[in-house]
Amino acid sequence: MSSVESHQQQLSQSDPSPSPNSCSSFELLDMDAGSLYEPVSPHWFYCKIIDSKETWIPFNSEDSQQLEEAYGSGKDCNGRVVPTDGGRYDVHLGERMRYAVYWDELASEVRRCTWFYKGDKDNKYVPYSESFSQVLEETYKLAVTLDEWKKKLESPNREIIILHNPKLMVHYQPVAGSDEWGSTPTEQGRPRTVKRGVENISVDIHCGEPLQIDHLVFVVHGIGPACDLRFRSIVQCVNDFRSVSLNLLQTHFKKAQENQQIGRVEFLPVNWHSPLHSTGVDVDLQRITLPSINRLRHFTNDTILDVFFYNSPTYCQTIVDTVASEMNRIYTLFLQRNPDFKGGVSIAGHSLGSLILFDILTNQKESLGDMDGEKDAPNIVVDEGDTLTLEEGLKKLQLSEFFNIFEKEKVDKEALALCTDKDLQEMGIPLGPRKKILNYFRTRKNSTFDPVAYRIEPMVVPGVEFEPMLIPHHKGRKRMHLELREGLTRMSMDLKNNLLGSLRMAWKSFTRAPYPALQASETTEETEAESESSSEKLSDVNTEETPVAVKEEVPPINVGMLNGGQRIDYVLQEKPIESFNEYLFALQSHLCYWESEDTVLLVLKEIYQTQGIFLDQPLQ
Repeated sequence: MSSVESHQQQLSQSDPSPSPNSCSSFELLDMDAGSLYEPVSPHWFYCKIIDSKETWIPFNSEDSQQLEEAYGSGKDCNGRVVPTDGGRYDVHLGERMRYAVYWDELASEVRRCTWFYKGDKDNKYVPYSESFSQVLEETYKLAVTLDEWKKKLESPNREIIILHNPKLMVHYQPVAGSDEWGSTPTEQGRPRTVKRGVENISVDIHCGEPLQIDHLVFVVHGIGPACDLRFRSIVQCVNDFRSVSLNLLQTHFKKAQENQQIGRVEFLPVNWHSPLHSTGVDVDLQRITLPSINRLRHFTNDTILDVFFYNSPTYCQTIVDTVASEMNRIYTLFLQRNPDFKGGVSIAGHSLGSLILFDILTNQKESLGDMDGEKDAPNIVVDEGDTLTLEEGLKKLQLSEFFNIFEKEKVDKEALALCTDKDLQEMGIPLGPRKKILNYFRTRKNSTFDPVAYRIEPMVVPGVEFEPMLIPHHKGRKRMHLELREGLTRMSMDLKNNLLGSLRMAWKSFTRAPYPALQASETTEETEAESESSSEKLSDVNTEETPVAVKEEVPPINVGMLNGGQRIDYVLQEKPIESFNEYLFALQSHLCYWESEDTVLLVLKEIYQTQGIFLDQPLQ
């Protein structure tokens, strides 16, 4: 007898026909649970193809509620479009399809889900179709109302679902033919769990994104179609970057969010690889590519050759024009969908993308009027915050009372960008307003947050040698292994200096000549004088020998007018495992920025400090 057959026999034996004088506890539970029927709460899902397998992902709670309201509004769903995912996707309600707005992506199916069954190879639940879910819900309602269970249904795929009771519902997948024991298809296959309502399955449902968009960032990728070691596209990597930023805004800018001072930063990908390789260049490459080591050559054609394409005059201009036109197209579409947007715009480049953006920025015209006059010139977006006057900027910072001081000193926006903290102090401006004014007016220009593996500051200030800025850990301080390493270094230097000092003092005491004729008072005075002089010498030696232990105040480094005189070069702290062998993790280090909280927090900090908004707790 099969396990399913015995399982059903046990269920039938445990639920005999009820007599008037007796009732099992199992039936009492059923009657208590089925005394009142409550309609199921639907939730909307969309289907994504991940690793060649369908995966159903829930919309966030706000998007699902909007879709349900549109569905239940009584209006015709055909032609009804509902924006979701912060406006990056549109759901066509009548078609039950989800389309990307700013980039090319395969449309995904959308479903209003109420009933689910557990999948074959994992623990993820799969929703039934809307029509069959309605049949299941009607059967469930009838069973609860009449308190009659053991309902058996057959799905359109000839799969059997049995509703034993409100807590036990199973799904049997039939196997074609009958085995040697003569069992029917409905009794074969491993039973799967069936659940009613999204609240009864294990799935993460996010709350949603803030409606207010404070800043827009275009992200340009580097060589090849893949941007990380998992061979994901720029769209998927930027999605991770955006998700990390939303989490960090809740943890590090919590006060500003509670006071409704900030909303969120929108990150949108800019893809130039696909347009470049759709010009017919792949056909030419295929004709000249040798057949040996086919996979390696295909990888080289897709990735490394992009560097040579950018060095080619013909394809370099194609890449630059593609990036510029894509940013302008996305920006125009973004403004159409967000007409109330008044924030600034920044551009970020990864790997070769940073070089492309650098070349575009350095070849810009002085004004928008000049750019509009030339059809061939890329019309790169300009931060609207730069159009604010000095008075408007101070008003935005709620520091209008200091405008008269600047007017008296004949200081305009350009002059203020060159002022130092000492200059503002001499004008009589307090410390707090000074910091806000400098951070706002010296960093209003769009920044390029490019994680490039080469430094820029030594080229800007060639006569000064200084280390790049270490990005603080998003939880504050340095990583534990770095602090431990510095602590051990400091401890070893202290032990070494103390040991040398003790040996020196012992040697002097042994070699000192005796003076028996001296009085006790004179001896005491001399001993004190010698100990003072020896301690002074010892401190001098320690100062010379321990440059690590003694920390002098480093004067602020000014790197010129670029980035408002603030630092440009930043480096991430190494992870503990990376300290063993830096060569093994070289490639990973180049592709780790998309999910790095430290990198995202640096970008958010640089963006929001231009608006006079700072972290809840400054990182050390």
